[in-house]
Amino acid sequence: MDVLSNLAMGFGVALSPVNLLFCFIGVVFGTIIGALPGIGPSAGVAILLPLTFGRNPVTAIIMLAGIYYGAMYGGTITSVLINVPGEASSVMTTIDGYQMARKGRAGVALGIAALGSFIAGTISQVIFMFLAPTLASWALSFGPPEYVALMLLGFTALAGLTEGSPSKTIIATLAGLFLSIVGIDIVSGSARFTLGTRQLLGGFDFLPIAMGLFGITEVLASVEKIQPLEIQKADLALKNVFPKAKDWVATRWAILRSTFLGFVVGVLPGAGATIASFLSYASEKKLSKHPETFGKGEIVGVAAPESANNAASVGAMVPLLTLGVPGSATTAVMMGALMMLGLRPGPLLFEKNPQFVWGLIASMYIGNVLLVILNIAFIPTFVQILRIPQWILSSLIVVFCVVGVYSLNNNLNDVWIMLVFGILGFVMRKLGYPQAPLVLALVLGSQLEMTLRQSLMISHGSLAIFFTRPISRVLIVVAIVMLLIPLARGIVARIRKTAGVTQ
Repeated sequence: MDVLSNLAMGFGVALSPVNLLFCFIGVVFGTIIGALPGIGPSAGVAILLPLTFGRNPVTAIIMLAGIYYGAMYGGTITSVLINVPGEASSVMTTIDGYQMARKGRAGVALGIAALGSFIAGTISQVIFMFLAPTLASWALSFGPPEYVALMLLGFTALAGLTEGSPSKTIIATLAGLFLSIVGIDIVSGSARFTLGTRQLLGGFDFLPIAMGLFGITEVLASVEKIQPLEIQKADLALKNVFPKAKDWVATRWAILRSTFLGFVVGVLPGAGATIASFLSYASEKKLSKHPETFGKGEIVGVAAPESANNAASVGAMVPLLTLGVPGSATTAVMMGALMMLGLRPGPLLFEKNPQFVWGLIASMYIGNVLLVILNIAFIPTFVQILRIPQWILSSLIVVFCVVGVYSLNNNLNDVWIMLVFGILGFVMRKLGYPQAPLVLALVLGSQLEMTLRQSLMISHGSLAIFFTRPISRVLIVVAIVMLLIPLARGIVARIRKTAGVTQ
């Protein structure tokens, strides 16, 4: 009954006029961001972060969470209508979604995606509601060594689960850790890596770097490949969006399976919605009696990845709020925002700020209802936004980033830092270095250093403390396994290549 009474308290918080307004703003902007190719939820949250300045932390996180799972919905629109994923987790939706649009079933594809996402989001929120307090209570037994091991697990999971070169992921992580230690040493009080400048004594602020790496980088990337979008013609009247009975029969079990798969993958540090959508599509294709229909307009190929990525976005909130470890680029940006607002995510959050936690949980139910209405009744409106010229959107993003970063401290140096990291992010993308690990390491770096030093003080300098305590020992072993996964992949790939050559 405690969960239900806490949820009732949360609805009391979430249903206040201000919080309702910002929940609506978040899901609308999230849907638009998801629909615009290339921006994505992490960039959207970073760009719109200045809107939370001066707001109550509950109001701020409600809006940011709305942007996050709103983008999961919005990415479907471009995937179906123009064969271009609005963000990475919608890549799998393009395979069958666009083929359905070519067959005149765009409305059904968008409808099943919206309704499947609603079902997945609601079920995941129920699981989250019961799981998170239990996990937070368990996490109260964590000491400094356990937190060090947990954060190491988060970093190594990025190398083991993300696409691309693991070595580049590790380099990006180390760069973020280096940036996090610039400034005053937390123990000795001496200046570190400040290059003799007074401006760096306080270290690097999170917001200029995040807005540079995500906002400015996205603008530079979009300018490089400006091209007109060819939108598939479709009748998106309300009657053509609702799936028929046969569509529900075909997708019902796929939606449920993908919900649980997506939630579990979302909870894992470093996995996220993109991997969840890939796994759900692959598993449904293997389970199908007619796998040959996938890629030719199979409705299950739309319902499964869309359900999985929405469930994963809810699952990603679990480690963020209960353990204080973000599991994806978007939740890393959200954690940075919470720390700017004076809150530190972790197990004590449930005890010290119950109104904040349960207000957020209740707002997710409300946002889910708003999103299914928006993505069924107002899809034609969002389609019109895709017709806005790219140069106008890029200009607006740059202006918003500059104004938002300058308003943080009324300091022009922050704007220059943002622009430098925007260019750096563009170069990283061209060279294949991921930005998410850098942001994650920047957010967690100071906490990792503090808990590492505390652990070594407790053990009088002995590293054995991380292996003599059972929880930290298990987490470190799992971290090592995650780090070895890319190595094992490489060995297997070389063996297969050698075997193919010899045959």
